[in-house]
Amino acid sequence: MFYLVGLGLFDEKDISLKGVEALKNVDKVYAEFFTSRLFGSNFEAIEEIIGKEIIVLDRTQVEEESIFLKEAKAMDVALITGGDPLIATTHSDFLVECAREGIDFEIIHGSSILSSAPAISGLQAYKFGKVTTIPFPDLEYDYFPKSPYISIEDNLKMDMHTLVLLDIQAHKDKYMTVNEGLENLMTINDNLDRVGLIDEETLAIGIARVGSKDNLLKAGYIKDLIDFDFGGPLHCIVIPSKLHIVEAEYLVELAGAPKEILDDI
Repeated sequence: MFYLVGLGLFDEKDISLKGVEALKNVDKVYAEFFTSRLFGSNFEAIEEIIGKEIIVLDRTQVEEESIFLKEAKAMDVALITGGDPLIATTHSDFLVECAREGIDFEIIHGSSILSSAPAISGLQAYKFGKVTTIPFPDLEYDYFPKSPYISIEDNLKMDMHTLVLLDIQAHKDKYMTVNEGLENLMTINDNLDRVGLIDEETLAIGIARVGSKDNLLKAGYIKDLIDFDFGGPLHCIVIPSKLHIVEAEYLVELAGAPKEILDDI
């Protein structure tokens, strides 16, 4: 049996009871943290809860070797990951392989940034469009992918909000900040051969450490947020489109957005 278990957002207390029960009963537990990780916890805390060792794999071991699937033919094996396990397409590929090889599997979901960030932003979930991710640019080649900027523009044209995820390079202990993400968008805007829809006067929402007690929600114009201290990782950004009065009031009262945004409703 192969178990794919999501750990949730922040620490070992986010693991569901169903997840804990499964991890206690399997023969082996593997982990990958290159797609996501728990910043409020460590391996020892999770190992103490489940009563067994966690074997941490790197990207090559997960995507190319997939030893846990080979072992799942003869024993019960779990792969744990931060957030919800099926958000990363890598993990859905494992289930395809299970189906092909006749390996029984069970998915145990966890809380995800895809639902939690829009929720804490105070914006209406059904008004979100395509999610996008800002990757770290290649400064050596002056390469700033424009696709995240274009995705936000496309959503704005349809009056839809955008959840912007920020790059993670866990093997380098490198996690993009809200500030870096906004600077990236401004660099792209400055190099467009046309007038863009996103500039320093665009309203944005910076979100940090969702799921923790010290989570941070700060709304304002990009020019004001770009130097704001959001603290430690993980961060993400929301770019709102046209606001409903309830959304605007939430941002003013809970996220410190400028009160003048209420005048545009």
